[in-house]
Amino acid sequence: MRFGIKTAPQHTSFEEMLAVWRAADGIELFESAWNFDHFYPLVGDTDGPCLEGWVTLTALATATSRIRVGCMVNGTPYRHPAVIANMAASLDIISGGRLDLGLGAGWNQKEADAYGIDLLPMRARMDKFEEAVEVVVSLLSQERSDFSGKYFRLENARCEPKGPQRPHPPIVIGGGGEKRTLRIAARFARHWNLPFATPEIFKHKSQVLDAHCADVGREPAEILRSVQIAVMPDQDPAEVAATAAALGEVGVEKLILTLRTPYRADRVEPLAKELASLA
Repeated sequence: MRFGIKTAPQHTSFEEMLAVWRAADGIELFESAWNFDHFYPLVGDTDGPCLEGWVTLTALATATSRIRVGCMVNGTPYRHPAVIANMAASLDIISGGRLDLGLGAGWNQKEADAYGIDLLPMRARMDKFEEAVEVVVSLLSQERSDFSGKYFRLENARCEPKGPQRPHPPIVIGGGGEKRTLRIAARFARHWNLPFATPEIFKHKSQVLDAHCADVGREPAEILRSVQIAVMPDQDPAEVAATAAALGEVGVEKLILTLRTPYRADRVEPLAKELASLA
């Protein structure tokens, strides 16, 4: 099993997140570190502080040297996909080829209403998301891109300079929607993440992903499969390891430890020691 850590930039300070990321960067067991892309906190007081995801991720990337970095996941409705592609290419360069590009359809109605963002009804939202992923992949992998869809249009479009990862940074699709999200993952993802799922739910969703892979002509083994679990500040590392082992038994290849605030850098090493036997 492979492992990553996640620090959502909510109810915290940049310095607290930075200490956790630097601790994980120094421990080989942790191969990736993640934040999230929201403007309001998702846990606790939703009127509390929340740092912006892309800016925070870039700062954390420059402060680390080994660990892969990513956002679990970027909300497509917040930015035009051409903007996402250019940001991703730049961050791939800045991080020295350590970026995993997380993409999702978006869901947070409270944020959308507050900022005047139209999430669209679910079917239209997923149509727009699928177009957006195709636009991002094209811009990151082609010298020039043309695209004509319902929601986006490119004409001889460029995204330069590109990052060191070719053909582009690995695409991470987050979510468990069986009809559309998992089909989009089957088309584009190198890594699929299912947040906060039990072993039974993961096993079922993974089988659905396999079926979509067969439909689109993709080998299921090409897609890394991960699950997020919440880790409380004082949770026993042995309990975390037991949860990890149960998920590993049903095919979870990577576990993302979504740490809860207050973030404590001194918790990272004890978690790694307990999880080492599963790696």
